[in-house]
Amino acid sequence: MSLERKLKMLTITTPALLFPAISLIMLAYTNRFLALASLVRSLHAKYLENNQSGVIHGQIKNLRYRLRLIKYMQAYGVLSFVACVICMLFIFMEWLFWAEMLFGLSLIFFTVSLIISLMEIQKSTTALELELSNMEENRENSSFVKYLKKKLDKKDKDISP
Repeated sequence: MSLERKLKMLTITTPALLFPAISLIMLAYTNRFLALASLVRSLHAKYLENNQSGVIHGQIKNLRYRLRLIKYMQAYGVLSFVACVICMLFIFMEWLFWAEMLFGLSLIFFTVSLIISLMEIQKSTTALELELSNMEENRENSSFVKYLKKKLDKKDKDISP
């Protein structure tokens, strides 16, 4: 075997380097899922109180989409992890061609998982913007109502003897 080929050869430490990265990203994905699950539960309580709000319906639609994204990003993260483990097994068995293919596949799965994570982050900011716009609308409506009330109270005082 040539020196160049030996330098390119995949060793067991190469895929092992992905383990901490994959583990940490899976932990982050799980935390996002738990936060989303908590949000869904609180939103469900709000929905039961008053199901007429258009904002709540928008949030429900957004949450369904985000849950699907989290499911896919976790699935691709797990596939990356499994491909990495099998790659290490193939290195141990000295099936280097298949080990290299699986390592490449593991990197592809990991990249897809990260891209889906980016999409979920973008969608979560949309949900926060929806909440903020609803609060701004309520504040503006509240201010307008107070303004009208002051005007009406002032007219009542001017009219009274």
